[in-house]
Amino acid sequence: MNKADLIAHIATEAKLSKIDAERALNAVISGVTNTLAAGGTVAITGFGAFAVVDRAARVSRNPKTGETIAVPATRVPKFKVGSNLKAAVA
Repeated sequence: MNKADLIAHIATEAKLSKIDAERALNAVISGVTNTLAAGGTVAITGFGAFAVVDRAARVSRNPKTGETIAVPATRVPKFKVGSNLKAAVA
């Protein structure tokens, strides 16, 4: 399912126009993005939680040449699956 498919699904399920469904989806995406950028978490009960985690700096190796490379510390988004989603997939 891509973004267009998701918009069509939202429009059908919520009985909205596709334009309104796209606005709603974009609002959710921007809300999650802005909250994570500020260092917060977004928890949707039963679905999962989005959070930001810090990855420590490390030394890695190029598998082709064997050369060592310094990988800097960074912040990355993380998603933890909720119980309802986990049960639905299993």
